[in-house]
Amino acid sequence: MRYRNSRDVLGTVKNVTVSQSCGKWYVSVQTEREVEQPLPNGGAVGIDMGVARFATLSDGTFYAPLNSFKRHQTALRRAQQAMSRKTKFSNNWKKARAKVQKIHSRIGNARRDYLHKTSTTISQNHAMVCIEDLQVRNMSRSAAGSSEQPGKQVRAKSGLNKAILDQGWAEFRRQLDYKLAWNGGHLIAVPPRNTSRTCPCCGHVSSANRQTQARFECVECGFEENADVVGAINVLRAGHARLACEVNGAVMPSAAGTHRSDSGAAQCPRLSAAGISGLQAGEDVNEPISWPPGPATPLLRSSRGVIVHRHSILMEHSLLPFVSFSSTAGTPA
Repeated sequence: MRYRNSRDVLGTVKNVTVSQSCGKWYVSVQTEREVEQPLPNGGAVGIDMGVARFATLSDGTFYAPLNSFKRHQTALRRAQQAMSRKTKFSNNWKKARAKVQKIHSRIGNARRDYLHKTSTTISQNHAMVCIEDLQVRNMSRSAAGSSEQPGKQVRAKSGLNKAILDQGWAEFRRQLDYKLAWNGGHLIAVPPRNTSRTCPCCGHVSSANRQTQARFECVECGFEENADVVGAINVLRAGHARLACEVNGAVMPSAAGTHRSDSGAAQCPRLSAAGISGLQAGEDVNEPISWPPGPATPLLRSSRGVIVHRHSILMEHSLLPFVSFSSTAGTPA
């Protein structure tokens, strides 16, 4: 049987899975081999997920959304309408169903391809990635309500739900998780509460800071920046604070690339409701970094004016101080 060999098989073959999708057959080969634990590249970065911008990084980089379903929505609607006019289980109905399945497959393949390319780029260039712990199921819940309590703005909420599900946030996080672990990196999920309402300069939290969907202007100090970039910076700060609590013993550290428990923010006294460390009396966000930190130095300042805890030094330094590697086995000690 002829087939296209997309890649060489490395290691010992454990099992082979043959699957069929939309008339095409695929062979998946699972192998086992020993690999050396790689050293992570780059520093730490925070990611703010959205609809207008798929992902915005704390360094200002952003990735535009693909909107795969939206691009094929018209063709899918016409194919489904054509199938509905056919006699069920007839030959013409089966042909129309195959066309609908093909469009659905094209939508999923385009989305997965985009997510793989984006997650690979981020995981290969950063040692630690902080991401929001978004509850997609709750965010995309219908606003229709019930007959006793009908919902409001149901049509607008329906369109927002469709746009949220079209992004693939959960799949993006899953891919980042295992790809960072492959590259020796670290994934930290933080609560998303108030990340887009907190000023990264003075720490003031208010819904009035978010003037529009894309504009952030602090009503306290006048700091202005793109709202998604502000959210990404606050996510990074919250990730540093959570990691600092784990290193200090407030939370037991888990394996690299795993989800952090929300109990970290409750047990660390320096964290606010958003999981972001607040300014102390007399502290200046523009104060230079002092390194190495002394026993009386509770906080470090990054070059972006972001407050981080003393032990969370991944903004300016590597992840290596927290991970030790064995020279013989090549795996984390």
